[in-house]
Amino acid sequence: MRKNQLIIALFQRFCWMDEGLQARLHDRGWPGVSRSQSMVMTNIVSGIVRPSDIARNLGISRQAIHSTINQMVKLGIVQLDVDPQDRRHVTLSLTDTGKMMRRDAQLAMDSLTSQISDVLGQERFDALLESLVADWGDNIDHDNRKSA
Repeated sequence: MRKNQLIIALFQRFCWMDEGLQARLHDRGWPGVSRSQSMVMTNIVSGIVRPSDIARNLGISRQAIHSTINQMVKLGIVQLDVDPQDRRHVTLSLTDTGKMMRRDAQLAMDSLTSQISDVLGQERFDALLESLVADWGDNIDHDNRKSA
């Protein structure tokens, strides 16, 4: 088993997807967004809208997420709203501009997905996707962590 190759391959393919997305958005006239900004948008679209939840999901500090969000507000792609469930918190939502960008991003992702499927073949593509969405279990080995 090639132990170190999995994480490298996963990261390289993630970067390949993100760079393809960014290039396609650029071709459609959108300003460049950072990988962090792209991941914030992905979280919002997935229904994760509180900055603290997004920070936790991305494994970054609250300070870093707020900096990223402020940049996105300045770009006009997200807005901060008072959380209707708890007025002490804010939530993020896409602006109309952000929604148009998301639409173009979805078209770009559809194109990239088709490209991967064409290269791998449908059967291998389906197997890849099944493997990636499968539950891999808890990522903390509690027995080894205690003895370390």
